[in-house]
This record gives sequence, C-alpha cells and structure tokens, in this order.
Amino acid sequence: MTHYQKLLRITTNGKSFLNITSKIAATVAESGIETGLCTLFLRHTSASLVIQENADPDVLVDLANFMAKLVPESGQYIHNAEGADDMPAHIRTALTHTSEHIPINRGHLVLGTWQGIYIWEHRQRSHARELVIHISG
Repeated sequence: MTHYQKLLRITTNGKSFLNITSKIAATVAESGIETGLCTLFLRHTSASLVIQENADPDVLVDLANFMAKLVPESGQYIHNAEGADDMPAHIRTALTHTSEHIPINRGHLVLGTWQGIYIWEHRQRSHARELVIHISG
C-alpha cells in the first residue's frame, strides 16, 4: 500500500464556506494513487469540513442561517477569550466535523455530481487554517 501526505495552509475569508475541491483533486492527482482513500483532517476547533451542494449557493446560505439560529453568538457563554464568536465557533465545529473520507477511483475523487468539499469558517475574521490530506491506496 502506498501513502501520500500533504499539508495545505489555507486562508479563509471570515465566516463563510470556502470550496477546496479543486485543491484536494489536484493533490490526489499529484499523489499518483489510482484506487484508494483520501482522508482530510482540519487541524482546528473553530472551523469545519463539509461535503455539500456545489451548484446552488442558496444551500450554503440556508445552512449558515440555520447554524446562526441554532448556535447564536449572543448566547451566554463562559468561554469568550477571543470574542463573542469564539465559543459559538467551537460549538458549531462540534456539531459538524473536522475530517472527511472520500474514495478514489481511477485517480479521481468519487464525489457525487453536486458535491463539493468546503472549509466552513465559523469565526468572523479570516484565519490561516491547516488541512492535512492523507491519501492511501
């Protein structure tokens, strides 16, 4: 079995979804692995990884609006060391996830037609995020 690993440093634009599908696909191609598994791990506790709709941006808007209602920044949180969005960002990450696994077939990610891979930044300001990509096959 062959393993390939890469660390990507990605800057987010504050609270938003950042489509990273092409960066992941390029890394899979670079690995040379034809059949296997791509594991993604975001090394943070206030941003998430999601596989979501890539055709209609309204889906992402609705998700963000739902999460804002579910975990409001106006809540009475004890942890607020980095501002009012600090603890809500941690809760939002706990409700989503920081890793994803995507099969690889014929050197390509096996995503559905309308699926994209996103970093979901939960903080108001931009952050430098680290994503570990591990490909095995």
